[in-house]
Amino acid sequence: MPNHPPALLLSLIACQLLLCMNTGFADPPEGYELVWADEFDVDGPVNPENWTFEKGFVRNEELQWYQPENAFCKDGFLVIEGRRERRDNPSYDPNAGRGDWRRNRQFIEYTSSSLKTQGLQEWTYGLFEIRARIDARDGLWPAIWMLGVRGGWPRNGEIDIMEFYDNSILANTCWQHGRRRGQVWDTGKIPLSEFGEGWADEFHVWRMLWTEEEIRLSVDDRVLNTTDLAEVDRTKGDFAKPFRQPNYLLLNLAIGGKNGGDPSQTEFPGTYQVDYVRMYQKPANEETPSKSQ
Repeated sequence: MPNHPPALLLSLIACQLLLCMNTGFADPPEGYELVWADEFDVDGPVNPENWTFEKGFVRNEELQWYQPENAFCKDGFLVIEGRRERRDNPSYDPNAGRGDWRRNRQFIEYTSSSLKTQGLQEWTYGLFEIRARIDARDGLWPAIWMLGVRGGWPRNGEIDIMEFYDNSILANTCWQHGRRRGQVWDTGKIPLSEFGEGWADEFHVWRMLWTEEEIRLSVDDRVLNTTDLAEVDRTKGDFAKPFRQPNYLLLNLAIGGKNGGDPSQTEFPGTYQVDYVRMYQKPANEETPSKSQ
């Protein structure tokens, strides 16, 4: 090692530590490079070059009405707020059937936000890192997940880097098998109590390592689930390979619904904070990343 003066040596060490802090890795995997990130550093609305919004009642019979107003950047964080607020449902139809839950609700009782990069930022393979703090109270269902750009669900595949509901942290993949929209779920589910008291009050780092061989999902370097993509290819039937195509990212805070639980006794607002989202890929000659914008 060269004989650096002490002050210069300390400066070099400080720069190396800062680089590790800025990349989010103490020891980044060899060969990966940062290809996209959102640090949410500018107060106000989210960057429209990166994010669009889902709107209205969307899926799973969830209680929240999605709207852009519930997501904003503040103090270096993306904040997604779930709010209890009552107003008329603009899609209400008094003649809607019992199963038409989007239109048979006369009132909106809760609002929240769901952000997605669809049509703006999409990737095939890579290392994905999201630092976030979830709200783990009753009835709240925060998630970090991805969907393929081609085909309806579940044909396009689903990757749940993180979900919280049923007092558990989940990491899942899902794809279609069979012509009648049959689904195959590969699920990792860990009770929240296993992580220790107060865990949900702190920020944690969720990662997905997506290669041609597997999808590996983890939190704070603890592997929660690994999906063998060769097995997915074998069970896909006649349908497109969902994890061989570009995927887009979603960040959302759902409320209630089929899995979210009962929010009626929960004090609102519910707050889901994201510190950063970072996407790394290998150079094209090492692995075949695909990014469309």
